[in-house]
This record gives sequence, structure tokens and C-alpha cells, in this order.
Amino acid sequence: MRVAIAGGGLAGLACAKYLCDGGVVPHVIEREDVLGGLVAAWRDEEGDWVETGLHAFFGAYPNMLQLMAELGISDRLQWKQHTLIFNQPEKPGVLSRFDVPDIPAPFNVIVAILRNNDMLTWGQKLRFALGLLPAVVRGQEYVESTDRYTLSEWLRRQGIDERVNTDIFIAASKALTFINPDEVSAMVTLTALNRFLQERYGSKIAFLDGAPPERLCQPIVDHIVQRGGKVETGVSLRRIEINPDGSVKHFVVGGKGEPDRILTADAYVCAVPVDILKLLLPDQWREMPFFQQLMGLEGVPVINIQIWFDRKLTNVDHLLFSRSPVLSVYADMSNTCREYADPQRSMLELVVAPAAEWIGRSDADIFAVTMAELAKLFPDQIPEPAKVRKYHVVKTPRSVYKAVPGTQSLRPPQVTPIANFFLSGSYTKQPYLGSMEGAVLSGKLTAAAICRHFFSAHSLGQATALKA
Repeated sequence: MRVAIAGGGLAGLACAKYLCDGGVVPHVIEREDVLGGLVAAWRDEEGDWVETGLHAFFGAYPNMLQLMAELGISDRLQWKQHTLIFNQPEKPGVLSRFDVPDIPAPFNVIVAILRNNDMLTWGQKLRFALGLLPAVVRGQEYVESTDRYTLSEWLRRQGIDERVNTDIFIAASKALTFINPDEVSAMVTLTALNRFLQERYGSKIAFLDGAPPERLCQPIVDHIVQRGGKVETGVSLRRIEINPDGSVKHFVVGGKGEPDRILTADAYVCAVPVDILKLLLPDQWREMPFFQQLMGLEGVPVINIQIWFDRKLTNVDHLLFSRSPVLSVYADMSNTCREYADPQRSMLELVVAPAAEWIGRSDADIFAVTMAELAKLFPDQIPEPAKVRKYHVVKTPRSVYKAVPGTQSLRPPQVTPIANFFLSGSYTKQPYLGSMEGAVLSGKLTAAAICRHFFSAHSLGQATALKA
């Protein structure tokens, strides 16, 4: 059995990997020259890696961790101290830490909050804890019911102090979804908090030891190819041709400057971003309620900027929450990533969020506002004496789906009404929302659905292990 997969991001590659494990032969095409999708990276003219985004791995990513273990590459994750670190804008250059002790959840996170006296008063901590209690006690069903509210609305309904919002939740919302609490669905942040509160190492952070295309994507490709599958880059899905009954006849694909060709298979998977999928839908499918629902989903703009300096700005080996109106999270990759290590000079990687007002601006404008914010974070070194060696700005006009209230009900399952057509991507229905973990899990679920659909129960074999 053969399956054609359009999209070589984590969802498409994970789908192909687990199809191989189930005895199915996948053929993956990726329109870019590099794999990874939203975790893609490439080398600049000096040989330095330029990344699409700043990617942090969490202990609450079981499917990602399982995938890496199955590939034998778990040692490529560089785990950091179990802590969350926030900048303090009112005290330039000063960091506030939530150090999580190694005791069972949720007590570890609770102790971390109680120990921190830099950001919240005891009264605010108490209101914070009481406000979160319904989400912890009543579980995911309650959490999903909060999709009708923005996070800001939910916080007000719970009587949680506005300072908790400004000090904690703005930073968390921007880190998780790239938008602010007055836009994001309360369900998204509460889902993440529930994971962190329920799992002992859920909030522990790791960085990959190098660029994702080489250190994460290539091992998946090797696994696929060794089992008879195929992965092509620089090949786009041009059209989905359908039969009179509405099923997929074939994919029309093509490379840059090459004539179109036909890609046939027994089943077809679209593992492209939802915005691209909407453009590719055949006219006949657009009338179906399942696909009409997709029109309410759209990607959120994201900007990643990397700046190389001529000296060391910090020795902090961790992800940091900037608490800046322009920036979200950042890290000194010369400290956090083995391949980028440099004891003498820093390379900061930063996320601009929300990015809607900046996505159409020039790289120079984005660099200038970033440096102005960095001057507040590193007042003793910027603008002097630290000098910028170079910088790169990477814009993603449509990244993960924009998680505003009401979008949870719009997210589709991996199985569509078209018998031989399936979806994969973090926007599809799975509990890890728009994240690397969500992308991997969606691919895994898609592979399982294909195997269930095309194989009888007694012949599933290894495919039974694909259940999430």
C-alpha cells in the first residue's frame, strides 16, 4: 500500500514514519528545499544556521519524546534546569526565577510560585491559585468549555488580579500562541497549565543540540527511506484531482522550473498549513460542511530574529520570557545549543510577538525595534560596547493556527469525509494545540487512521502501536 503525503514538516514526517512502522510505503513531498516546515532552517553565506523559529521542547511532550526515543536520538535534547525565567522591565538586567523543586506534581509548581517573591504579592498568589482551582479539579472538560472566553475575560471572571495578567499571562500567551491574552482563547493557556501542573517534569525545557533539519528531521527521513519510503524536497502540490465520486484521483505535483507530474497512491494526506490547504481544496469539496468549517481557521504571523554579537551578553543557559511589548521569548543560543556554542560571543534568537503590525515592515525596522528592546534587557552592553556582527529576520506570515475563542470547534479530525483523503497538522484535533508536540501527534493519529481504514483488524500488526 502506498500513501502520498504533501508536506515535509513534523506532521508529514511523523505520519510517514508511523506509516512505515505499520507496513505502509509513504511518499513525502515538500515544496521547500529544506524539510521541517515551521521548524525549518538553512545555512547563510557564512555557514551559520538561520532558523524559522525558536524551538523549545517540554517534558510535557510525550509523543515527541517517544518519537525521538524510537529513532535513538533522545540524547540530542539538552535539558535545562527545571525553572522558568522572566525579565523584570522595572529592573533592567534583573531576572526573576520560578525554580521548580524535584517533588511530585502539582506541588512542585505550586512551591515554585510560592517561593518567587519578585513578581507577585502573597495576596495575588492566593487569588491566582484559587482562580486556577476549577481548571485543575474539573479537568479538561472544564478547560475546553472556556474556549468561549479570551484569557483576559476568563481571568476577570475568576477575580484574578490584573497584575497576574501583565506579569505572567501576557508572557505565557505570547510564548504559547504568539498573541496577547485579550485575543487568545482561555482554553489554550489553561490546557498548557494543566499539563504543567499534572506532570512532574511537564514544564522542564530542553533545546535541540543543533539545527532541526539535521538533528531531528533527517533521522526521520533515514527511517522512512530505509523502509522503502521516499522523501522529496523542492516539489509542490499543485492540484488535487478528484474522481466523479469526489475521492482523490491523484495529486498533481511539480518542482521549480519543472513540468507538472502525477503522483498516485492508495491514500492521500495533506500535511500542509491550513491556509495552504484552503487554497488547494477542489471546488466540489468546498460545498461540504466539513471543509467549509476550515475557512474559520487561519495562521498567525510570527517573526524570528537572530543577532550575532562580537562579545558575550549573558551566560544564562535557558529560555527567557522577555516581558517586552514587542518581544516574546528569547535565548542566547551560544549557551543553550551545542552546535552554536561560542564561549566568547553571543547569538541571540528572539521571537517578535504579536507580529501582526510588524510582518509587513522592513527587516531594518524589525531589527531597530528589537535592539531598542534589548537595550532595556542589557543596559550595560547595548548599544555600547557590544557590536552587532550580523542579523537575520525570518518572517512567517501564516504560522500555527490563531487560537482565538471559538476555534476549538472548528479544528477538524484527521479523517475527512473523503474516503482516501486525510489531514495532518497541529491545527487538526488533538490535545496539544498548535505546537511541535501537536504536529507530531497529529501525524501519528493520521497514520493510525489510515491503517485502521485500509487494513482489517487482524492484519494491523505493528500499526496497533500507533494509537496515541
